[in-house]
Amino acid sequence: VQLVESGGGLVQPGGSLRLSCAVSGSIFSINNMEWYRQAPGKERELVAAITSGGSTDYADSVKGRFTIVRDNAKSTVYLQMYSLKPEDTAVYYCHAWIVVITTRALDDYWGQGTQVTVSS
Repeated sequence: VQLVESGGGLVQPGGSLRLSCAVSGSIFSINNMEWYRQAPGKERELVAAITSGGSTDYADSVKGRFTIVRDNAKSTVYLQMYSLKPEDTAVYYCHAWIVVITTRALDDYWGQGTQVTVSS
């Protein structure tokens, strides 16, 4: 199983970015999908989560600015980020709870991370 993120980069304050995370491999099902971030010198924190049914949850710091969406047909989760602030600067990681075909066991998987830098 692989989680591959894309879409990070440098953006000015007030700008927007969309992150993508595509899941591939011998997947039976994907349960919750989440975006975390980790800024330099800080702990990794949960930014947004979405269930297989589409229910969402957000960190207070991003509510109203970020939107998490998933496309189950493409096994992909997106994080649309608006009104970006310098404090949003971090490495963003995709995380998913996946049942694989071979073992039918539920395990969690991480992507490699994508850098988001908000600066003028």
